[in-house]
Amino acid sequence: MNLFSLKFFRSLPRDNKQFAVIGLGRFGRAVCSTLHSLGYEVLGIDVDKKRVSQILHEQLATHALQLDSTEPAALKQAGIFEFGTVIVAIGNYLQESIITTLNLKEAGVPYVVAKASSEIHSKLLQRMGADYVVYPEYEAGCALARSLTQPAILDRFDLDPEHSIVELILPDEFSGKTIAELQLRNRYGLNLLAINQDEQLQINPDPSLRLDKGSVMVVLGNNKDINRLPI
Repeated sequence: MNLFSLKFFRSLPRDNKQFAVIGLGRFGRAVCSTLHSLGYEVLGIDVDKKRVSQILHEQLATHALQLDSTEPAALKQAGIFEFGTVIVAIGNYLQESIITTLNLKEAGVPYVVAKASSEIHSKLLQRMGADYVVYPEYEAGCALARSLTQPAILDRFDLDPEHSIVELILPDEFSGKTIAELQLRNRYGLNLLAINQDEQLQINPDPSLRLDKGSVMVVLGNNKDINRLPI
């Protein structure tokens, strides 16, 4: 997640209780299932009758309909244009995905989240007016690469291409030292935001706090400086 993502999600109305998901493949099913399990009303849409029946049989959505989302009349008749947030999860069918997104935005749907299968697909969806584009395969690949090369980093929030907030397991050579002794700002140019030690989260911890092995630290700084940490 980055600042643009955070801004988009914070713009969503908090009283929204209904979502429509168009495309019931693996990604769409996961979105439907999760939203439904959280107590939201979910309408699943797919051109494939078998997928629609499966969603209903497994009770992964409140309602499910078979229709062609590239047809504006079909979307209108199903009431899709009345939803505040619609997720276009058709990722692998570029033409259908783009036309569906365009139909939704031209009809005035406030928030359209669309799945992209490639960088070009992502750019086209944005041109069609998609409010937020997800690229799950790319994001999963980046996350896996980071996990393989930097397993100590538990989570990352990208502020921009060069700066991040990361949550990481305390490096072994930091164990037993106080925060003041680490001199994170002088040695690495990083700011320590929090420490999670003994199952207690401490925001802006005391410099005299001595750190135990296995603790978790949250730091902010330039990605190059973060990569210099002994992790």
